[in-house]
Amino acid sequence: MRNLNLDQLQTLIAIADLGTFAAAAQALHLAPPTISLHVKELESRMQANLLERGRRQTALTPAGLALVQEGRKLLASSDDLIDLVRSTAAGGDGVVKIGVSVGVGMRRLPLMLDALKRRKPGVELKLEAVGSAEAMQRLHAATLDIGIVASPQPAVARVALVPWRNDPMVALIPASWEVPETVTPEWLSTKRWACFAPGTQMYGLVASWFGQAGLNPRPYLTLSYPGALKSLASASQSAAILPLEEVDDQHRTPDISVRPLHPRLMRPMAVAHRSFPAPSEAMAAVLEVLAEFAT
Repeated sequence: MRNLNLDQLQTLIAIADLGTFAAAAQALHLAPPTISLHVKELESRMQANLLERGRRQTALTPAGLALVQEGRKLLASSDDLIDLVRSTAAGGDGVVKIGVSVGVGMRRLPLMLDALKRRKPGVELKLEAVGSAEAMQRLHAATLDIGIVASPQPAVARVALVPWRNDPMVALIPASWEVPETVTPEWLSTKRWACFAPGTQMYGLVASWFGQAGLNPRPYLTLSYPGALKSLASASQSAAILPLEEVDDQHRTPDISVRPLHPRLMRPMAVAHRSFPAPSEAMAAVLEVLAEFAT
C-alpha cells in the first residue's frame, strides 16, 4: 500500500487556504499542471472526491475537510521531526514545544528564554500562542511538551499540572479621569472599562470580581491582546483590567495611572507538561528554568 504523499497533502491544504489552484501554485512555486496532478493523485489514493470546483473558488468536500484538518497535524509533526533531526545532527540537546496563552507570562518570557540559553544553549524552543484549554488537549495528544496555562484546569490523563504564579490584577485608568487610590467594582461599573475577551480565564475572573459585589456590568470592549487594552487607556477611551506584570512599562507613562483593585483580584497560572513518558533532558531543563520564575 502506498503511503500518503506529504507534498500532495501540502498542495491540498494550500488550495483550501487560498481558494484557487492558481493561488496555491503561486504560493508553492509549482506549475499549475503539477497542482492539478497532486490533487488527482491524492483523490485516487483516498478514493474520494476532495474538492468541489467552482468557477471562481474551490471548496472542500466533507472528505477533503477531514483530510485537511488531520493533515495539518501530520505536516506539523513532519516539521517537528525535521527540526529534531537537524538539531540532533548539529549537536543540540533537543527541541521543546511550549504553548503560551495570550497574556500569560508574555513579559517574563524573554527573561526565561535568556536564562535557558545561558544554562542549556543546545535546547531549541518552539513557541506557540494557544489558549489554555487547547494547550491541555495538545499536551494529551503529545503535540506540545509544555504549556503555561490559566489555573485551575480539568485533569487530563498523562499531563501534570504544577502551580506556577499568582499575580495581582490592576486597573489602568486614563490620567485625565479623576483617579481614586484604589479601584472598586462599584466605581468601575460606572465607567467605561475593557478587559480580555469572553472565554478567557481573565474575563471570568473580572466577571466574578464584579459579581461578588452584586454587579454585572457590560465591558465597553473586549480584546485579546494586552497591548490593545493598554492603548485604550492611553488614548483615554476606557479603563482596562490587566495583570500587574503586563503593565510594568506603564508606571511612568503620563497618560495612564495604574491602580490596585479592591477587593484584590489575583490571576493564577500553572505549568502543564507531559508526564508520560518521563520528561526528556531538554524538557527537564525548561521546567527547571520555569520553576525559578515561579512565585
